[in-house]
Parts: sequence; C-alpha cells; structure tokens
Amino acid sequence: MRADDDRIVLAEPRGFCAGVLRAVEILDTLSRGEEGPVYALHAIVHNDRVVEGFKRRGVVFVEDLRAVPRGGTVVFSAHGVPPETEEEARALGLRSVDATCPLVKKIHDKAVEYRESGATVVLIGHPEHPEIRGTMGFLGDSGRVVETPADAESLEIPAESADNVAYLTQTTLSPDDVEEVLEVLRRRFPKISTMSRNDICYATLERQRAARDLARMCGMVVVVGSRASSNSNRLREVCVKEGAAAYLVNSAEEIPERVFAWEGRIGVTAGASVPEELVDEVVAALRECGVRG
Repeated sequence: MRADDDRIVLAEPRGFCAGVLRAVEILDTLSRGEEGPVYALHAIVHNDRVVEGFKRRGVVFVEDLRAVPRGGTVVFSAHGVPPETEEEARALGLRSVDATCPLVKKIHDKAVEYRESGATVVLIGHPEHPEIRGTMGFLGDSGRVVETPADAESLEIPAESADNVAYLTQTTLSPDDVEEVLEVLRRRFPKISTMSRNDICYATLERQRAARDLARMCGMVVVVGSRASSNSNRLREVCVKEGAAAYLVNSAEEIPERVFAWEGRIGVTAGASVPEELVDEVVAALRECGVRG
C-alpha cells in the first residue's frame, strides 16, 4: 500500500494487468501502422476511456464481423472469442489479429482437452461475460455454465455422465465465490476434476488481496473501473466483505458525495482494465474537495 497523503491510500498492485496491456499494445501498434482503419470486435477491454481513445485515433469498434469490409483487419479482444468467430472472419476474407489474454487461451486449451476426453465440463462464471461465451465455443455440447451455488444445485447431468465431470472457471472471479459453487459441485459429483488448482489469473488474485488489505485499513474505498468489468466488480465486493463502504466509479465525475464527506482514510484501487490516468484523476478530485490530512 502507498499513502498518497495522510488520508488517501493507494492499493498496489492496481490497474492494467499483463493481458490487458498486451491487448492494448497490439491494437495501438496496428492502429499506427495500417493504411486503412483497423477494426475491433467488441471493446478491446472493459474501459470506456481506453475505447474512446482508440476511437479518436480511427479504430472502428463493431459488434458484427459483417460490418468489416473484405480485406480489412479486425482485432479480437482480450476476453477471447469462440472458434466459430475465427472461422467467420476467414470466410469473410478478413485479416484477424488475436489479442486474447494468454491466460484465457490456456482455459481454451483445457476446454478442448476436456471435450476430447468426453467429459462434461462445468464452467463457473457469468453467462453473459464475453470470456465465458468464448470458452463455451470450445466446449460445445459438453459445456454447462453455472454462476451461483443455486445454479450448481439445479444443474442437470445424466447419471451415466456423472462420474466424468470436470470444471473450469472464468479468470476474473473471486476465489470465495468459486469455492461456494465448488462445495455444491463436489457434493453432487464427488469425482469432479480439474487440470489445475486455480484458473483465476494471478493478477486478479493479487489485486483482490490488495483490495482486501486496503479495506481493512480504510473504512471507505473507491474502486475505479467499468460496471461491465467483472474483475472491477469483484474488487468492490471484496472490500464490502471486509466491512468497508466501497463504490465502483468509471471516472472522477462519478464519485458519490458521501465519499467526499468521509472523515477517515479513503482507499483507492482500480480494475485490471483501468489506465493509471483515471486513478490520478480520482485522487486529484479527492484532494480538490479537501480529502487531506
């Protein structure tokens, strides 16, 4: 932890993880080197400031590959895409550049191994998150998604397949949330297996540990990040579980008035898709409103 002044405490680590930095650098390099516009399928990462910055430089974000002209260059986001998307890009005559986080790629590889072994794979995560949608594309009919212990309790797997069940997790979850789901799965499917101890990425775990320490030091925590960002939401939840009042803000303009009125220490952390400039702006806004020693 680093005290920015007597009352503002900054979490370390915070902000960009290696996977996000890699995706941003890939898109940055392409946008500077291509003669025509570069296209990105979905947001390259879950942060409005990053996306808007690329738009100002001419990057075109699309939700459908058919919006990219034949011969165009399209970048796949850090969250990953299902194999069908890669096939569609080839069929449309597009040059695709994969900016998927390497850790997500490892999950895809595990998914293929499980599918080829004949296992029924339970994927723990948020059903609408792009990472989950991408991984499900590698699992096909062998995959099932559960988000909560209740989902795991109601999961239907044929009796003849119950002894060959495996699980994978979304990389940006909280270990506590995963363990709650696993307790149910282990009880229902005692032979459930996994290829690794933990699919949650190390950067996510580091940031959650730092947020937990921050919440124990401060009664109030500001988490800088998008509401669409799974890892940013988990940071806020970790702080709340430690008893701190925690608020997720996309920018300094979203800081609630009750934060400025707080008389104790205020912690500041940021999701893995957040550039440091946004953290600096939040700290500056707190200072301007008198949050000092």
